[in-house]
Amino acid sequence: MTNSKCYSIRYALTSDLVRMAKLLEQLFSIEEDFEVDSAKQIAGLELLMESENAQLFVVEDVKKVVVAMASLQMVVSTAEGGLVAWLEDVVVDESHRGQGIGHSLLKHIREWAEAREIKRLQLVADRGNQPALNFYSQQNWLKTKLVVFRQK
Repeated sequence: MTNSKCYSIRYALTSDLVRMAKLLEQLFSIEEDFEVDSAKQIAGLELLMESENAQLFVVEDVKKVVVAMASLQMVVSTAEGGLVAWLEDVVVDESHRGQGIGHSLLKHIREWAEAREIKRLQLVADRGNQPALNFYSQQNWLKTKLVVFRQK
């Protein structure tokens, strides 16, 4: 567990699922590609918890309330010749933004990945979420030339 001021970062527990779904509601309400559906979000979080190739991180305050989260999924990259990780669902509760929580969470995840010799971290952010895009740029994340496609 990593401590940063009055917050701590830890692995998510099943008892965190409802609160994490509430955080995802904040995130998905601004992303046009996704819909808020807490049952789906909880089902997805449960699958991540069960997966050997995924990890869920939460940040809790001194009152043990989860105020931020992120999910990480490992995949094999032929370009890197090893494991890389997709960082998703990075969200800090609206009332806790601007306090360094996101920075601490990303730093913790980078250190976690380095300790496991994960060769690259990557994430996707909604192009309309300018605060998130600015935040990632400030954290030294680089834009790629790749475009994300999906099928429903």
